Amino acid sequence: MDNIDAKRFNPELVGINVVTTYLPGHSNPTDSQYTFAYTITITNAGDLPVQLLSRRWLITDANDEVQEVRGEGVVGEQPVIAPGSHFRYTSGATLTTPVGYMEGSYSMVVREPMEVEPEKLPTFEVPIPAFSLHMPRALH
Repeated sequence: MDNIDAKRFNPELVGINVVTTYLPGHSNPTDSQYTFAYTITITNAGDLPVQLLSRRWLITDANDEVQEVRGEGVVGEQPVIAPGSHFRYTSGATLTTPVGYMEGSYSMVVREPMEVEPEKLPTFEVPIPAFSLHMPRALH
């Protein structure tokens, strides 16, 4: 199905903001286990609703070991984000080193018309720029 609205929607209108936190209570450095929480706010600055369908993460530790994670939605949801609105969620990652980074992308669709199933709409990718995961004072 051809969707004219998807063609006029600029993926750059979807903003990504990330805040990370080291979780010492969930980490065990003696076993090379460093756990981090990340809170992501996805903002829709466009004039059409968008829906997040899936995610892809590349999680890299200080040894350049890369884990790839793919899945539907985020935290069990495939949120529809209205124009001028945002969706915020918190998730986590565990590394074998005290420093690493994550980057990835969201696969999204313009949810207009709403009565069309999202799988039948053209998708667009929203890149998630790399962000650091590190223990406090691990970076100078």
